[in-house]
Amino acid sequence: MSLHDNRTFTFSLNNVEVTFAAQSVSTLADVLRANGLTGTKIGCDSGDCGACTVHLDGAAVCACLVPMAQVGGCRVETIEGRVTDALAASFARHGAAQCGICTPGMLLAARALLDTTPHPSRAQAEEAVGGVLCRCTGYIKIIDAICDAGTLEVGGGSGGVGASITRVDSSAKARGKDGFGADDIPADALGIRVIRSPYARAAFSFGDLDAFARAQGLAAVLTARDVPGQNSFGIFPHTKDQPVFAEVETRFRGEAVAAIVGRDLLAIDLATFPITWTELAAVTGMAAALAEGAQAIHAHLPDNVLTRGTLKTGDVEHGHARAAATASGDFETGFVEHAYIEPEAGHARRDGRYVVITASTQAPYMDREDVARVLGLDETDVRIVPTACGGGFGGKLDVSVQPILAVALMRAGAPVALVYSRTESMIATTKRHPARISAKASADPQGRLLAYEMTGDFNTGAYASWGPTVANRVPIHAHGPYKVPNVLNRTRAVLTNETPAGAFRGFGVPQSAIANETLMDDLAEQLGLDRWHIRRINALKAGDATASGQVLRASAGLPQCLDALKPAWDKALADAAAHNAREARHKRGVGIACMWYGCGNTALPNPSEMRLTLGRDGIVTIWSGAVDIGQGISTVLVQIVREALRIKGAAIRLCDAVGDTAVTLDAGKTSASRQTFVSGNAARLAAEALRAKLLRYANVDVDAPLALVAGAADATLVIGGREERRLSLRDIIPEVGDGIETVGRYDPPTTPLDANGQGVPYAQYGFAAQIAEVLVDTALGTTKVLHIHAAHDVGRAINPMLVEGQIHGGIAQGLGLALMEEFISGKTENLHDYLIPTAGDIPPITTHIIEDADPEGPFGAKGVGEPALIATAPAILGAIRHATGVTMRRVPVLPHRLWAALQQR
Repeated sequence: MSLHDNRTFTFSLNNVEVTFAAQSVSTLADVLRANGLTGTKIGCDSGDCGACTVHLDGAAVCACLVPMAQVGGCRVETIEGRVTDALAASFARHGAAQCGICTPGMLLAARALLDTTPHPSRAQAEEAVGGVLCRCTGYIKIIDAICDAGTLEVGGGSGGVGASITRVDSSAKARGKDGFGADDIPADALGIRVIRSPYARAAFSFGDLDAFARAQGLAAVLTARDVPGQNSFGIFPHTKDQPVFAEVETRFRGEAVAAIVGRDLLAIDLATFPITWTELAAVTGMAAALAEGAQAIHAHLPDNVLTRGTLKTGDVEHGHARAAATASGDFETGFVEHAYIEPEAGHARRDGRYVVITASTQAPYMDREDVARVLGLDETDVRIVPTACGGGFGGKLDVSVQPILAVALMRAGAPVALVYSRTESMIATTKRHPARISAKASADPQGRLLAYEMTGDFNTGAYASWGPTVANRVPIHAHGPYKVPNVLNRTRAVLTNETPAGAFRGFGVPQSAIANETLMDDLAEQLGLDRWHIRRINALKAGDATASGQVLRASAGLPQCLDALKPAWDKALADAAAHNAREARHKRGVGIACMWYGCGNTALPNPSEMRLTLGRDGIVTIWSGAVDIGQGISTVLVQIVREALRIKGAAIRLCDAVGDTAVTLDAGKTSASRQTFVSGNAARLAAEALRAKLLRYANVDVDAPLALVAGAADATLVIGGREERRLSLRDIIPEVGDGIETVGRYDPPTTPLDANGQGVPYAQYGFAAQIAEVLVDTALGTTKVLHIHAAHDVGRAINPMLVEGQIHGGIAQGLGLALMEEFISGKTENLHDYLIPTAGDIPPITTHIIEDADPEGPFGAKGVGEPALIATAPAILGAIRHATGVTMRRVPVLPHRLWAALQQR
């Protein structure tokens, strides 16, 4: 009997005997999902991520590695039937789930441990989940939850600003009920497989596509000729340069040239697809792209420079000339993969006049614009329905599956679905921009900065994506969160025949911070100053002007961050000195780095709108367009609305269709650390308007105490005071309609920048300082991070637990940037060869939440998502230098690179 013949398999599934039909080689993961148990997630389909973890005869296994031939007669338990209430409650209470895509696998791996070890140590918990990858949390809260799983207590769920309430979606995440892009695909949807370029640059021609389609029984074969509108998409109106399908030549390995649409597509050998490739000379690396006579990636940009950025103030030559110390250096970073655990996925269907795209995304209204462009439709004819987003970090700001789904839907005339494989996700989607930076800094004898200059080239790959944003954001931030009178920062976004680079948690600032903070250490060494001290005396504070000419009127808490870390700094230095005095091979080091980050768009409009309704049942509904990608904006909005309403007993809920462009307003993209700030303010304004309406109905002053009391049919508004009054909402809200409705709109006050980068680029800035303690094996070149101390000025922590979770997750990604993550096209296109931190890689993290309230933020709050990452890598590099005397100027600091540098000391 062939392994590909259909058979029936009988086994126990969540304590119920079932019989499923499948091929012997079908995986348990695929069969479970095909039968509705989508709590078993697919992140890699090769046993690398652990998202599909289930119990097989009591042991935790990756269901994607288990063929059905091994399942007959066994006992299988999935997230739908195995997790105890106590463990799920502990995950909720500790904020151990962020995006939620890895949560079912984490819970089942943890459950296997708890079955035998009810009170595990942290080391045992780390080992138990070591095979399950999480890109969001930094693992610490997961380990906390596992070690504290003995109680059913869930924690607060109704607090306002400042309360660490559990996430509004925590139950769905802990039960595997969140619907991600691949989870709710209609049964009648046709599948799609994409044909992609195997070369960085190639010409191609097609054979008889119609004959191929007939022979394979396909519904359609798609190429550029099938795009009904414009065959291009992109971020900005003037940079929509990426085709849905390449037309005559590809510009990077993995670019789409065609797609097949039909059923049972995995059985089709794409090697037989009628296409002829002619490999062409590719422009690889920025040096080649900028060389005289280089092949132009796009004809309209013959020098391969997409855009330039500049910040200039004062006279840097004069500043350097007055210096007691000057430091300079060249720095290099590579491509970094987002490595979210959920690959891109979605489906498309028609609903009357609407083209409906349901997909994992960070920016539904931007998706709508690009899909409408590709289809040649009005934007109002396109509806984007976001699914739960299994991690984004900027990588799901660009469209991926959306335009292909749209074209396939129109051509096939039937619902369609597309789910990227892990390799497809990695070869076809954007990365962090590789950077080559040259920088120079000068200081006076006391260590006060006099001048800073930087030139930075950023490899934006084959298409523009977010290249203009990186090129314009970096110059503003490149000299660090310090007062510098003379600055000249210049950048270029450079086109190459490489993977497109786009948005990734920090938009280029993490790369420039490595250069800046290394030079701060250089200056401290030259001047004989403590590294903490040189940062403290230069730290921006309220009342200072930035190099852009913007005066920071309030909320510049870097001095407070540094002061909070000073005791840990002194102790870490003493511990390292004592260790190194007695140890020759394994050396301890301590590093420190600071950062700042402007929240929101750079000197551009950045609005958000939020709608609230109060129904006769007394429930306030937030119709939010702000996509929650794990950072917790949905929970934060509930807390902000509760605080602004000031109505005792008000029941506040989030709508069931967050981000749905048909029923929610445009809250802008979830990126740039903007949602708490911008959408939080919009929600606050909507809530204040709703309160004001109720006060007018009640004819009382603005500070009158209000309460809502639920009733059998209608709620009652209670107006407190000397004489308590009660109004039925039936009398306030008309019989027809959704209830009382208000809308809040907020756009941060910024100004355009002039040619020298002068103006007000951001309405608020996040600040932070971090300390890294490391242990370096000087014989092997390996680095272990022992401890991270992080102090972040967040303005006001709307939800301290969520803030801390963002800090942990950012630090984990910063550790990966520093020590292990490097995407190499053709070599690291899966989660086996591309390494991200596991639970065993993350050290203890001590956090200090500094609340220097920002008057522009909602209740003083600022964004923290990106600031959490930026200081980590330079702090680790500084610690390696302190331990070894070697200054590493290229990341990641892989063991062979550090070992080679150590040999040259």
